[in-house]
Amino acid sequence: MKTEQSYLQLIKELKQNIIQSRYEASRLANRELLKLYFTTGLKLSKKAASEKWGAKVIGQLALDLQNELPGLKGFSRRNLMNMKQFAEAYENTEFVQSTTAQIVSHAIVQSATAQLPNDIDLFFSISFTHHLILLNKCKNIEERLFYIRNTGQQYWPVSILELKIAENLYKHQGKLPNNFNQTVPQEVKETALQLFQDEYLWDFMNLDGSEDERVIESEIVNNIRKFILGLGKGFAFMGNQYRVEVDEQEFFIDLLFYNRHLKCLVAFELKRGEFKPAYAGQLNFYLNVLDNKVKLPDENPSIGIILCKEKSNTIVEYAFKSIGNAMGAATFKTERKVPRELKEYLPDVNTLSKLL
Repeated sequence: MKTEQSYLQLIKELKQNIIQSRYEASRLANRELLKLYFTTGLKLSKKAASEKWGAKVIGQLALDLQNELPGLKGFSRRNLMNMKQFAEAYENTEFVQSTTAQIVSHAIVQSATAQLPNDIDLFFSISFTHHLILLNKCKNIEERLFYIRNTGQQYWPVSILELKIAENLYKHQGKLPNNFNQTVPQEVKETALQLFQDEYLWDFMNLDGSEDERVIESEIVNNIRKFILGLGKGFAFMGNQYRVEVDEQEFFIDLLFYNRHLKCLVAFELKRGEFKPAYAGQLNFYLNVLDNKVKLPDENPSIGIILCKEKSNTIVEYAFKSIGNAMGAATFKTERKVPRELKEYLPDVNTLSKLL
């Protein structure tokens, strides 16, 4: 028995070592690739500027590289242009060659929000594709740095990064109207304030805007992985229409999660229309029941979030003002905004639905 346990422990340790080694190899490979792309792009940028090269010359360069190195991947004309863009975005940076290569951006150093060298490590931890998305969709270095941190810390794939940019997380994170300052334990208050958004984008849903809460809830459950990834870090799904009983009466919470970082239950109530003060009373009741009947002794008090289509932050503030349980109110949308110049050429959702 003891030999068997020792053997199983050895397998566990070896497995962990292999996973860690693979991760380190991947991380270092990505770092070297970014260095290569940066230095290549920097040389192209300087040469293009001094020799007045255009895209045609860079296209020829890509073909010549293929002839010199048959089977070479990642150095097409388009990707060489991407490398040039990458280098030019960080042209005021310097490479510090030490045990690990570092990019130190003057813009980042001057930013009051920068945390070095952690930001440098995060910069190198995300892929070139992530960086290109940030270069093309973010307005300034501070916004790019915000998404670099979140992508590196939460291991966002490209699809989630694109979703978060479409949601404008940079603008919405930490803006949720709530009563957390008075109700959330001090040790997790800052995490709670930063974890929730005041608007969510659920473009994975097939909705036309006329559905009731149960249909919306069903769409969420059918796409629960995407929903959880969109919520943020540390959420585990406990169930929908979560049943609680009080004085032999049944009540059902739309969506119930547990968050590992907050160490508490998180209840979501779905409302298809505008926020109403009465919703706060209903959610307060659910949170009281959860804390009394479901919460474990070592867990923090539960948090509730009302998800609705519209809200007035002033009305939300008054509705939450004297409530002792932690709660917030966020809005959701189910389609990305179409650029204004394209709207007149595209059918609306209802028309498209009928056509399909």
